[in-house]
Amino acid sequence: MTRPTGFPRADAEHDFLRARRGQVLSRLATWLRREPDDVNIMLPFHEVVEALGYAGESRLGLRVIRLDSIVGTVDRSRDFDRRFRPTSGRVRERWERLALAARRGEEIPPIEVYRVGELHFIIDGHHRVSVALAQGVSTIEASVTVVRTKLDPSGIRYRGDLIVKDYRRLFLERVPLTGHARASVIVSDPWDYARLGEHIEAWGFRLMQDEGRFTERATIAQRWFDEEYTPVVDMLRQADLTGDRTDAEAYMWVASERYRLIRTHRWDDEVIEALRARRH
Repeated sequence: MTRPTGFPRADAEHDFLRARRGQVLSRLATWLRREPDDVNIMLPFHEVVEALGYAGESRLGLRVIRLDSIVGTVDRSRDFDRRFRPTSGRVRERWERLALAARRGEEIPPIEVYRVGELHFIIDGHHRVSVALAQGVSTIEASVTVVRTKLDPSGIRYRGDLIVKDYRRLFLERVPLTGHARASVIVSDPWDYARLGEHIEAWGFRLMQDEGRFTERATIAQRWFDEEYTPVVDMLRQADLTGDRTDAEAYMWVASERYRLIRTHRWDDEVIEALRARRH
């Protein structure tokens, strides 16, 4: 909290003006740096859960949470930016009333949030969070409901990150990898998840044709990882063909090049040499 002047009402007014000034300067800096628009927008809770896949929820009760863990909102509020600074003067009266109460040491009701992983999304309490941050507070009391998701929410910072999570969730529904295999197959471009999913499904179709029997998705996914992906990635590392790609991205590149150059689905020294020559 900034040093009080001894006049709580004046201090509350100053808190609001300082928060508004910070929001305007941040928006200007974003424009000057040509950053995407979503860097200053709160993450929408429902879009996050949809991208990650809803798996259930449970009440946790009152907890003290860190304010910097609050990254989004349920109601798509445009009254505050990503750091809960007011985006206009529309909220000023209510904001300053809460700021004055905080300055006077009055009791402030807990906010209400959803917890997804280590992230929190406000159900009720946007103004209280905004005031607390403006006054330099680091924690706040909250009524917490934990929402479980199919995918880990780690790595989500901006709205654009949800696209990758959404495509990964769909990929894992098509290719239900588990454990180490699930954690190992990572790509950066969301479209690559769609391409890789189609590739694995085609691999599984050829496997079923060769063996003359139906095989479930989970079994195909694990066999692809064990019998195709892992040996190929090992060869690529030994041949120094991975480069700055992830293992999955390197696999996709060489799998595509292998077939285009040699029209084959086999892996041997001839294929590796052709790919090495192609790289240069």
